[in-house]
Amino acid sequence: MRIAVAIKQVPARDSLLIPEAGGPWIRQEDLSFEINEPDAYALEAALQLRERAGGEVLALTVGPERAEKALREALAKGADRAIHILAPDELLRDAFVAAQNLAAAIGAESVDLTLTGLQSEDLGAGQTGVILAELLGVPHATIIMQVEPHEGGIRVRRELEGGWFQHIDMPLPAVLTIQSGISRLRYATLLGIKKARTKEIRRMEAASAPAGGARAEIVRLYPPPHTKQTQFLQGGASQVAAALVEKLRFEARVL
Repeated sequence: MRIAVAIKQVPARDSLLIPEAGGPWIRQEDLSFEINEPDAYALEAALQLRERAGGEVLALTVGPERAEKALREALAKGADRAIHILAPDELLRDAFVAAQNLAAAIGAESVDLTLTGLQSEDLGAGQTGVILAELLGVPHATIIMQVEPHEGGIRVRRELEGGWFQHIDMPLPAVLTIQSGISRLRYATLLGIKKARTKEIRRMEAASAPAGGARAEIVRLYPPPHTKQTQFLQGGASQVAAALVEKLRFEARVL
């Protein structure tokens, strides 16, 4: 089974996030970067599936030069080869653009199964995987907690609300978006890190402009304003309680 895994490099969770002055994104010089955590779980699911069913794991990313580090980490953990679609950061703020570039690369690889994380930790749109499936013209399922080979296809377990799950038999090829926590993440071994240096990373240029134009645009990024208002209610207990209920009902509108 040939499995493709889409990986995104995102700002590390402990990075200091400062909006650009008058710009639509955060200041890059203040950031350190890491693999998007849901994508790390997608990679782990792909590696475990290859261990059971055999085949190859192909890691892909769309991003600038620094995103190669994410691919090297994926190769060190066990991916067989990688494709780096070179693109500036601003192209990645539209899920359609990212999906279109991934579809162009994956479509040329005769992939049986494509895995992505459920969503990215920087934008959180949760759209790249489902758009990718539409562009590839294959079935998809989201919020996946388990993947097993099954009668020439796969059987997946989807997480639903309220602790419920849904089991689906799917044909291949297909696209799945993987939920964080599907299994325990592995660490790259010293041997894996050494092998990663010799594994192939093929580079290709991203499409400079998406067909039909961008679908989304970030106009402005700014921290929420800090507001605080304190009121002291005077009177006896019954008067204060009545006044509090009135404010919660008509001012805060939470009752």
